[in-house]
Amino acid sequence: MSTSPARGDQWTFLTNHARVLLRIARDPEVRLRDIAAGIGITERAVQIIVADLEAAGYLTRTRVGRRNHYTVDPTVALRHPNEADHPVGDLLTAFLHREDTPAPEPA
Repeated sequence: MSTSPARGDQWTFLTNHARVLLRIARDPEVRLRDIAAGIGITERAVQIIVADLEAAGYLTRTRVGRRNHYTVDPTVALRHPNEADHPVGDLLTAFLHREDTPAPEPA
């Protein structure tokens, strides 16, 4: 049984919720429109995801002038029962550390 190439090209390992949280963790003052453009979803979808993440305790939003500042709580457990013994900080560390590591010098 094979899957069609079109269907096989559509799935990814990370959800949009994870992508939004990672982007906010990288830049706590990022604008929602910039997140949307970077991920490839609508600004409204990002607003809904941020509201979900805030309601679940993964982040808090503080108004600073006309902008928002987000604070991620890395101690909140992942939602799926199979990963509930891991805090979201483990996921963030894995991806943010990878991005902070300088590329190896060519020999």
